Amino acid sequence: TNELSSLGCLTFSTCFISTIKLKLLSVTMSSLAAVVARSSSRARSAIVNKASATQCSVSIRSYVQEREIITPPEPGHKLETIQLPPPDVTPQQNVSEDPATYHRKPVTSAHAIDTMQGKLSARDSAAISPNGSVVHGRYGDLGPEIAQSIPLEYLALLHPAAQGAATLRVLTEKNGNKQGTLLVYGASQPDAMTSVQLASTAGNAVVAVVGGEHSGDEGMMAAIKGLASEPGTAVSQEYAIVKKNFADLVKATCEGDDASLSQGYDPDLFLQDFKENLMAYADKYPSTLPAAVDKSHLDFQYGDKEREHFQGNMEAYFSQFPAGSQPFDPAKLDAYFDKDQYATFKAKFNKQTSAVVTGDQVGSFVPTDIVHAMLQTPEEELDSNLKQQKEDDDIPFVPYEFSVLDQKFGGGVESKKGGPLMGAIIAVTPTLAEAATVISKAKTLRSKAEALQLLTTAEQTAFAAATSVANLAKEHGVPVYTVGGQLPGFETVEPTDEDVQEALAGMELDEYGSSRINYFVQVYRAGDFPMYADYAVHRASEELAGPRQFVVTK
Repeated sequence: TNELSSLGCLTFSTCFISTIKLKLLSVTMSSLAAVVARSSSRARSAIVNKASATQCSVSIRSYVQEREIITPPEPGHKLETIQLPPPDVTPQQNVSEDPATYHRKPVTSAHAIDTMQGKLSARDSAAISPNGSVVHGRYGDLGPEIAQSIPLEYLALLHPAAQGAATLRVLTEKNGNKQGTLLVYGASQPDAMTSVQLASTAGNAVVAVVGGEHSGDEGMMAAIKGLASEPGTAVSQEYAIVKKNFADLVKATCEGDDASLSQGYDPDLFLQDFKENLMAYADKYPSTLPAAVDKSHLDFQYGDKEREHFQGNMEAYFSQFPAGSQPFDPAKLDAYFDKDQYATFKAKFNKQTSAVVTGDQVGSFVPTDIVHAMLQTPEEELDSNLKQQKEDDDIPFVPYEFSVLDQKFGGGVESKKGGPLMGAIIAVTPTLAEAATVISKAKTLRSKAEALQLLTTAEQTAFAAATSVANLAKEHGVPVYTVGGQLPGFETVEPTDEDVQEALAGMELDEYGSSRINYFVQVYRAGDFPMYADYAVHRASEELAGPRQFVVTK
């Protein structure tokens, strides 16, 4: 063994010495390169030849670069004094083009897809005529200026856009042209999406419900929530099925979400709950235990040979955990620990959290010990933030933390109110249309219940969510309209020329490239590849076609 160890040490020493030699060789080569860089070309050639004569395998010339000589600027030098070379405007001649180059055909028309017929729609299409005017398959000649300000792909969706604008116009007129809160089901469909965007830009609050076709797409949910400006929001249809939660959400949107006005905001109740939890904690984890853990962890469940050291090992292990609590006197707790003391106690957690985040010394922080210390020496004066009072009348109050005494909002964090409910819009999706058709054929209550049981889960969920939206609107006495189809018992608004112009104005791009109406469009260029038209029809006819609208250009 000693011989093997000596051999190992010898081998290690040999390797270590070889490593040192390699490093010295590397330093020598780097120094040689630096010398060469500062020498003249003749001296550099001589050094290279000398290195070659020593049979060095590294070529120094490839690693040597000429040092750039930087001439200092003349006094009074400015960028304007630099003389730029004249531009080369000589046209290139005899430039041969690659025979494999493909030139795309200009786009002259855009078509939406009729999923019911399984083909490109002729009515929902837009084409550029030879004189440069845009001709819509449903609304006729739109004028030559439309093609310069609106994407042709959007014009294929002009009819659903006009339908959404028409429905919003009717609801606004019935609401006395006042701002309010709008409910929209199927908000990811193009017609309902138009209503969401136009209503939000007009100052209305929108509670948008995304149908089951797209509610599982996180990107689409985030996009619709972004389109519904605050205090509006977007939820999935699964949320709308829970009618109580959905009704509370709509109420908070209409009236504002003020925590101090909500039911259950009672400082006395907060204090009572805290005292009950504190007493229960002290009884559960008394100071007689080695740590604030359940007593079952101290039960011995092992062999007799471990019994001797079990207690000592457990006490050493539990020493890393917080200690148990000293008992509390209920009478003393009620006498000296009031609401102000409770607010001060909660504020100590903010300082502790900030210290943990910033990496400061946090020390020992045991809440029960803090309460015992406050019972011995109560805090005399509350902080202005805890009292929710501003120190200067000229400066608006900003609540930096939650108060258990009297929560107030101010300083730019006021709760926005959407206003009274103005109506509901329901987009007739294929799933909802199938469910409504089956239910409408049933005449008795029993037959309706049986028909509901025979529906698929997707159809049941869509029908329940749309019914929840419609019933909530009826409870508030506001109208309900459908877009993109018809449902039994609901009306549909036909767009007028005024609504078409409103839709075109919403699609028009401004100087910054933005518009009031936007869509998520998947474009297939069938003019270059005709097979894309059939593929687009196939994609649009799938069960879950995705959140984008399919448009085929030719």
